[in-house]
Amino acid sequence: MKRIQFLKLENVPRSQARNWLKLFCLIIACSLAARQPVVAHVGSPGVIVQKQAGKYRVLVNVLPPDVVPGTARVTVFVESGRVRSLGARPVYFRSGDEGAPSPDELTPVAGQPNQFEGIVWLMSSGSSSIELEINGPDGQQKVVVPVVAVATAQRDLPVGTGVVLSILGLLLMAILVTTIGASLSDATLKPGQPVPANFRRKRLLGMGIATVLLALMLMGGRTWWDSLADEYRSENLYRALPIRASVGARAGQQVLSIQVDTADWKRNTRPLSLVVPDHGKLMHVFLVRTPGLDAFAHLHPARRDTLNYESTLPELPAGKYLLYADVVYRSGFAETLTDTVDVPAASSAAGTRMDPDDSWIVTNPTDKATFNAPPETANFAICGKPGVKTKLPDGSTVIWEEKPNEALEAGKLYTLRFTVADPQGQPAVLEPYLGMAGHAAIVRDDGSVYIHLHPVGTYSMVAEEMLVNRIADTLRTFHNPDVKRFRDSIDTYLSTLKKLPESERNARLMKGMPGMSHTMNGQTHNNRVEFPYAFPKAGSYRVWVQVKRAGRVLTGVFDAEVKESLL
Repeated sequence: MKRIQFLKLENVPRSQARNWLKLFCLIIACSLAARQPVVAHVGSPGVIVQKQAGKYRVLVNVLPPDVVPGTARVTVFVESGRVRSLGARPVYFRSGDEGAPSPDELTPVAGQPNQFEGIVWLMSSGSSSIELEINGPDGQQKVVVPVVAVATAQRDLPVGTGVVLSILGLLLMAILVTTIGASLSDATLKPGQPVPANFRRKRLLGMGIATVLLALMLMGGRTWWDSLADEYRSENLYRALPIRASVGARAGQQVLSIQVDTADWKRNTRPLSLVVPDHGKLMHVFLVRTPGLDAFAHLHPARRDTLNYESTLPELPAGKYLLYADVVYRSGFAETLTDTVDVPAASSAAGTRMDPDDSWIVTNPTDKATFNAPPETANFAICGKPGVKTKLPDGSTVIWEEKPNEALEAGKLYTLRFTVADPQGQPAVLEPYLGMAGHAAIVRDDGSVYIHLHPVGTYSMVAEEMLVNRIADTLRTFHNPDVKRFRDSIDTYLSTLKKLPESERNARLMKGMPGMSHTMNGQTHNNRVEFPYAFPKAGSYRVWVQVKRAGRVLTGVFDAEVKESLL
């Protein structure tokens, strides 16, 4: 049997030694990256945008990374228009256009006409966007997709990978120890010259010292990395702004109070005075009674001060409610704040001081075996399912245009289409609701997924407006305005908006939504409303669809089953 010899320095060409060093550095880098720990909605990270840009109509799906730095996967479906090429680049709010890289070209997908895919690197956390550059015979256009770049998960190194890296690391350490020992003793020997005894002692001594030094370096590196990982978990891993929600009585009305929790104030970097209104409201709150998901409310609390918001409650049934509150900051950073709140039995009629755009509905629970239908009220509706016509509280009906009794697939991009008919069965005339054809909210039965949908996608329109304006600004360095003056200006704007006639208010809201198309099927606000969405995981979901008719907000409720993707 041949004796295994360790490599000696004089037997290793310099180019090969450099290759060993590169391999060692690559292994260490891969190890660190694998151990690195891996938002405006809950459990639904993708950003979907559907809009018209000149002659182009595009549907964009962006899957942001759960570790930053990381790559966002961008998929673009060109629904109309002749596109020759598509480019994508990241643009951060703070650095703006001047600090953004040049676009990377997206690649056409083989066998999928008018579909393009690619990746975009997001190198730091914060409010960012993916700017698409569309080029073709129909001209050049740009589309901005707001993306919140934050680390939301922490990955563990797979056991098998760890074992392989450990073996390779030990091998490289042995090579380094042997090489150092040889360099201290054998480097001066001529080929064929016997090795003196004192050279062997020098070799062993050098190898021993090298082993100790390398072990100390590895221990120091491990300590450094553990401290870095702890800092990542405590400082860099995204945590939603904590809030405390409660319900109390005031002047014969039940009032929902939402207070920002300042207990961990050192970790909070949100500019709370720089919250901006999204389609006319500073905060959108969705209440869903658990566990049956049988009571739902869409409310718009008013800001009392920087840390406190309040809203008069409708006549909701008592119980524990999941609370999802959507807010957007001036930087375009959007997030959903969550809590649970106990709603006591109402001692009076529905709130008379509610926001006129607030709405609510009571329906049968997801566990239909325990359902006893209550007497019909002005805000009660039976939950429907895809393909089945469902009655709305005003006598009109809504149908989800999807195949009945067929489960949807997780991760697949759908256009959720809902059509409304009046009590006579004719196409209903729909009015704008908060400047849009409709709204939708989707919650998984365990509360782990929540999304607030618009006809243009899953993103915040005011976030897009903030980022578009920032890209147009040529200043590389950004400074926030005086917070008190800014907050007062927002409050004045909201007060003015509230006093406007509804038609004028909707016109102003539409004007502030860049690139949004309010026309479907050749008509403005016809009887169909559409929402692009991809369910993030399998399970049972409840969908609330909201439209406005004859000055009244109507809510249709549907249940959907989503199965694992077949791909």
